[in-house]
Order: sequence, then structure tokens, then C-alpha cells
Amino acid sequence: MAQGFEFAKERYAEWGVDVEAALRRLEGVRVSMHCWQGDDVGGFENPEAGLGGGLAVTGNAPGKARTIDELRADLETAFSLIPGRHRLNLHAIYGDFGPRPVPRGEIGPEHFRSWVEWCRERGLGLDFNATLFSHPLAQDGYTLSHPDPQVRKFWIGHVRRCREIASGFARELQGGSVHNLWIPDGAKDDTVERLPFRERLKESLDAIYDGRLDGLTDAVESKLFGIGSESFVVGSHEFYLAYAMRKGLVLCLDMGHYHPTESVADKVSALAPFLPGMLFHVSRGVRWDSDHVVTATDEVRLLAREIVRAGLLDRCHLALDYFDASINRVGAWVIGMRSFLRTLLEALLEPLDRLRQAEGFERLALQEEAKALPIGPVWDEYCERQGVPPGGRWTAKVREYEARVLLRRG
Repeated sequence: MAQGFEFAKERYAEWGVDVEAALRRLEGVRVSMHCWQGDDVGGFENPEAGLGGGLAVTGNAPGKARTIDELRADLETAFSLIPGRHRLNLHAIYGDFGPRPVPRGEIGPEHFRSWVEWCRERGLGLDFNATLFSHPLAQDGYTLSHPDPQVRKFWIGHVRRCREIASGFARELQGGSVHNLWIPDGAKDDTVERLPFRERLKESLDAIYDGRLDGLTDAVESKLFGIGSESFVVGSHEFYLAYAMRKGLVLCLDMGHYHPTESVADKVSALAPFLPGMLFHVSRGVRWDSDHVVTATDEVRLLAREIVRAGLLDRCHLALDYFDASINRVGAWVIGMRSFLRTLLEALLEPLDRLRQAEGFERLALQEEAKALPIGPVWDEYCERQGVPPGGRWTAKVREYEARVLLRRG
């Protein structure tokens, strides 16, 4: 393996690329891994409640986490196979609530104290999301834009609490904390009035974001459509883009929340001059927003390349967002994280100086030739240095964990 890495370094050096510098840069990248892959977006508020709000999980692979301890064991196993130090992304329904159910309107920092300690012990950052789905007050498809002011008041209070909880994470853990807001509001069929819903949403957001909180990065997330909101989504891309620009918030771009022919990568340079930052939920849509496990697709590689080319790694927050119960859930985490990190390494190894100097047909020719550069040995070396199995060797670890732990869960 050492010989392969030295050969790769030489090949990249011929193109003017410093491999060691790329590895050091990748080591500093922190990707936020989503907790909800481990239990099919169930959470611990009411494990018996079904999903709602345009969300659906496909599959029934054995070994789903049923308790907070099981979820943490699965997360720890996944992180042990992923190179680098990263972050954990929680939804509000994943609190350490104990034996007594805690209403969503009453959650507080005390319900996430054990998560803060768990992350601190492992050197992880911690991000947060208000949960505005799978709840009786979200069953009719509207939350922050609901016609009933009492329903809006409830959800405004929930999001404000979540922002305060996330700000507490930022004070106690390194790297700050990102609080992201996504709502399921929309209509399945044609609606007569759209403007009143968006005006109510704006009023609700103004009540939520009425001041900055220490260490907190606020993000808002749009969607094209979802199950139950095929005809109308209140929080569209245009709505949240305008709102984020007006309030100085971070805009979250989920790769599965746009039309299949839209390029999220192309939006990076279009938005960067106007926003303080961007949050990317890296996902893989198949036909539409299906939240498949992230792989090194052209779309993911283009996104990584555009972020690196534009020098925006320090201004972008990177997170995964998918939930697939058709395969081993721990394996799904590791596939997504390793695939995305490898695409970032590929982008960091791109011979940018040489490509920028080339003109006309030569630039395109060099881009094509650069695709044959030997990234494999460099990635394997990075994994070795980070103390995780290189190549496909990690799959045996997941199979062993599956046999020893997952298959024994009832």
C-alpha cells in the first residue's frame, strides 16, 4: 500500500498537486452525520407513533435501534469506520426523555445533557433540528403557516426552545452548532390561496428569529414537494432564499429537494455572494426526493468540486440526510460518509492551477485526463492514517456487528 501511495503522490505532483496538503485539509472537514438513519426517523418521544409530514421510510432490515443506548452503540460503530472527526446531527424527538413522555412543547436542555456528554467524550460536534412532523398538531399538513394562531404559537414556541438548546450545544462543545428548520407545510391538491400561508409563515419566522443566540448558526430548508404536499409547498426555495437574505440566515440546500434536472452545485456560486453561509444536506434522489444512501454520484462529485473550487469549505456546513431501512442501517451511514468524504478528497486533489491556466480545448482535455489520476491509494492512505479500515475492509466489521448485536434485537 505504501508503494501505491508514493506512486500516486508522484503522479499528482506532476500535475502540481500537493497530496499531503490535500490530506491535511480533508482532516479538518467536519461532516454532520444524521442520527435518524439509525431508527427510521422514530425518535424517543413516542416510538409507537408513525411518520407524517411527507416523510416515508422504505424497508424493514433487522436491527433497528429501539432505545437511546442502542442508537448510540450503532452510531459509535459507524463513526469507528469513518475517517476523521465529525459531528452528530440530532432531531428534537431524540432527547433523553427517560421513562416519562415529554411533550414537544416542554423539551429543554436537560433532555439533551447526556448527548452533550456523549459527544464531548468522543470529540464530536453537535447540531440540532426542530421536529415539526409526526405530531397531532401537524396532522393536517400545516404548522408555522397554520390558519389557527394557537397552532402557530405552539410551533413557534417549539422552534424557539430548539434554538436555545442548540445554542447550549455551541457553548459546551467546540465548533458551534447549526440549528436547521424544515417544515412539512403544504397541500396535496390545488389550493385557492397561497399568499396567506406564506405571509403567516413569514410572521412565524419573524417571531422565531427575533435575535441572535451565542454560537448558533440558523439555517432554513426548502423543498420542492413531498408526500401530501405535491401541489403546494409553503416553504419553497424562493421563499426561503428571500427570507435568508433578508435576515442574514444560512440557506439549507437538500440535494433531494429540487427538480431532478436542477444542479445544486450550480447554486453554490450563485448564492455565495449574497448569503453568510450555506448548509448542504447531501442526499441522493432517485426520480425524486427519495433520500437514498449517498454514493459518489456525478451530482455529489460536482457539489464537492464546486465548493472546493470556489474556496468555500470554511463557509459551508456539510451534513448527510437520508433514511434507508432496506439495508443494514450502520452500513448505510458508513457508505454515505465515506463516499462523500472521498468526493471531497477528489475535489481537493484536482489540479486547479493547471486547469485554470489552460484555455479552449486544452482545458477540457486536461479535465478528462485528470479523471484518471490515482485517487484510490491516496484515500486508502488517509483511512490508514485515521485508524479506520481502507478500501472495502470495513464491511467485515459491520457484518460482525450485525451478527453480534443487530440480529439479536427483538
